[in-house]
Amino acid sequence: MNTTRNILSSSVALYHLIVMMLTLGQGVHSLPVPTDVPMCTASETAQYRLTFSGKWTQAAFPKQYPVYRPPAQWSNLIGVTHSSDYHMWQRNEFASNGVREFAEKGEAWTLMKEVEAAGERIQSVYGIFSAPAVMGGTGQMNTEFEVFARHSYLSFMVHLVPSPDWFVGVENFDLCDGDHWKENVSLELFPFDAGTDSGFTFSSPNFETIPQDKITQITSSFPSHPANSFYYPRLKHLPPIAKVMLTKIKKTNQIISLNSNNILFNTHKYQKYTPLDCEVSVWSPWGLCKSKCGDSGVQHRTRYIIMHPANNGLACPLLEEERKCFPDNCL
Repeated sequence: MNTTRNILSSSVALYHLIVMMLTLGQGVHSLPVPTDVPMCTASETAQYRLTFSGKWTQAAFPKQYPVYRPPAQWSNLIGVTHSSDYHMWQRNEFASNGVREFAEKGEAWTLMKEVEAAGERIQSVYGIFSAPAVMGGTGQMNTEFEVFARHSYLSFMVHLVPSPDWFVGVENFDLCDGDHWKENVSLELFPFDAGTDSGFTFSSPNFETIPQDKITQITSSFPSHPANSFYYPRLKHLPPIAKVMLTKIKKTNQIISLNSNNILFNTHKYQKYTPLDCEVSVWSPWGLCKSKCGDSGVQHRTRYIIMHPANNGLACPLLEEERKCFPDNCL
């Protein structure tokens, strides 16, 4: 309960910080952005509604699914509209300190300062926006933002709670298509590892990665360690853990709208189930040979269940074996 209150308090505080930064910084962020990349030629600005939908269910991700302390949920969303020369985060590149703090803890203060500094230094950031946290693995949050020809790119991040340093997001997505704006965009989202914490499971304790790794996408087979919460070797691809819809809406005179909300909803009726195979330990050593001197006997070995199967996954194999033996040191 305390964790949930902290997340809600952080989300509200962050919301007010963004309002303040936008109020003070609109003039700076809207300056022209020099770039050698061919730019969008759309003559008007465009306003979009972003709808984030969580699909993090126990049916889709049964392995070590967090059900309490805290249960599966999503942090607030932090987004930026910008030019092509700015990168909030990049796969196969190192995370900044701001990205690190957000990916590990859902804390956005340093990330916000980095975004603000980039807008002032290289005039590449146009707007900053946010949506509040979703207190569940499934649910929606939405917000609105504006783009224009020189700043037609979108990037955002949402932290998985709980997780070591995992997040979902979009990096440098161009909403412009030549001389016009894209009307509707639907993107499936998959988890990323920020490369700053080496925990394998959703609830792993802090275990700093030294030296720091690059940001990588998590798949059903990478990282390949069986303890990893997303390790499903029978699957070719992970199911999407979230989805985002970008819908062009009628333009208003407001530069950016901070009206946002989140809606809990039930997706179990439509959810695909990910099979989870049984996992067992290695065999124990063979036990003592039980027999009379001169006669053959029987000895046993055992193993135990590490993880029970779910969603029609492979059943557990035999947990006990026996074999014939002859006693040693028989007198």
